[in-house]
Amino acid sequence: MFLLALISGELTGVISVQCRREERGCATWLEGHSNLNSVCFSAVQGQSLTSSEPVVKKPGESVILSCTVSGLPLSWLHWIRQKPGKGLEWIGRIDSGTGTIFAQSLQGQFTITKDRSKNQLYLEVKSLKTKDSAVYYCARDTVTQDPAVPYKN
Repeated sequence: MFLLALISGELTGVISVQCRREERGCATWLEGHSNLNSVCFSAVQGQSLTSSEPVVKKPGESVILSCTVSGLPLSWLHWIRQKPGKGLEWIGRIDSGTGTIFAQSLQGQFTITKDRSKNQLYLEVKSLKTKDSAVYYCARDTVTQDPAVPYKN
């Protein structure tokens, strides 16, 4: 199961961050991943990604969203978002170390880090704008192959 953080812009200029739980397992394909043709994100029993508590921020401020990871390693974890009425948008991922990659259009706006001692994954969103209003997902990809090794069919 995934926990989702919802950022919604309001006419008052305040950006609120709320969390909600998706109760069912999911499998969603994201096209156009920067390294792979597609990546499947899914939930497995005994594994969970739990989001941070709600916060309220104003445009121009920064926010750090966190996911507590249980039952799986802190590697090859992704952040994606879905703006209201739009499809899923891949933000970026962190590998088994500290290496990160981001969608080209989003570079510089986000930072992904992790804390192994707390089993936590973080997404920092810098200089919030109302266009950052979206449901934010932390997810793991189900591809376990070393990405440095080409896939053979």
